[in-house]
Amino acid sequence: MRFEVTILGSSSATPIYNRNPTSQALNINERIYLVDCGEGTQQQMLRFDVKPGKIDHIFISHLHGDHYLGLIGLLSSMHLNGRKKAMELFGPPDLLKILTVHFESSWTNLNYKINFHPLQTSHPEIILDNADITVETIVLNHRIPCTGFVFRQKKPLLKLDADQLEHYNVGRNQFFNLKQGADFVTEAGEVIANELITIKPEAPKSYAYCSDTLAGESYVPQIQGVSLLYHEATFTHDLLARAEETHHTTALQAGEIAQKAQVKKLLIGHFSARYKTLEALLEEARSVFENTELAIEGKTFMA
Repeated sequence: MRFEVTILGSSSATPIYNRNPTSQALNINERIYLVDCGEGTQQQMLRFDVKPGKIDHIFISHLHGDHYLGLIGLLSSMHLNGRKKAMELFGPPDLLKILTVHFESSWTNLNYKINFHPLQTSHPEIILDNADITVETIVLNHRIPCTGFVFRQKKPLLKLDADQLEHYNVGRNQFFNLKQGADFVTEAGEVIANELITIKPEAPKSYAYCSDTLAGESYVPQIQGVSLLYHEATFTHDLLARAEETHHTTALQAGEIAQKAQVKKLLIGHFSARYKTLEALLEEARSVFENTELAIEGKTFMA
């Protein structure tokens, strides 16, 4: 099953140096989950072949413009292109007010329904639970209410070994029980251990998205051991005072958080417009967490 994220935007407050405001497309089993939607997201989707028709869930972390100002345009284009499927939209409560004012003022009646799910920031909560994944909010510490998200793949069923099925003459009516871990009992009463007939699938994947936040340890237990962590790293550590003033994180701090959480891989992004090149940020994060990569737009990362 695919479990990968494509970076659509990695800049902070403003688009600069061919970097766009924040947006990511998470592909899980050919379903696209859009995480934040800064300006230019539609163009980036066209550029990097992200199909709008595969998006049924959008998650907005907070209401600073670089994280949501592309949303109205995207929803409008979906309307103009004839979308009929409902859209599940998760975001701060005031986001619904913004959308309502815009669509009412432009006399727009969407062809499709938006099911809006307001997020609260008092404690983490499971906001989505479907056949493939669960999504849980992360309460972050920013200048305005802000949440991150943890996407966790559900434990897949065991795979069946076709050769062993034939060898033990297993009927199709037994397949589901075997996938769930049951042993096989032959007509003669012989018990065949499940592991002789099945193949263990890959371990479930997980992806944590830590949007704008003052660095801290309150959310470390939630992201412990995730396959892939995206964490904002707006500044290098020589600008720690500025990071604290604006409730952002430095690249060094992002690396420290990844180390404490014992994640498998770290992506850093949300780069300040002051950085024309990003090597200094990458080197700083790698000084404490080696398996770090830059969230470069257009790149796809496997969880």
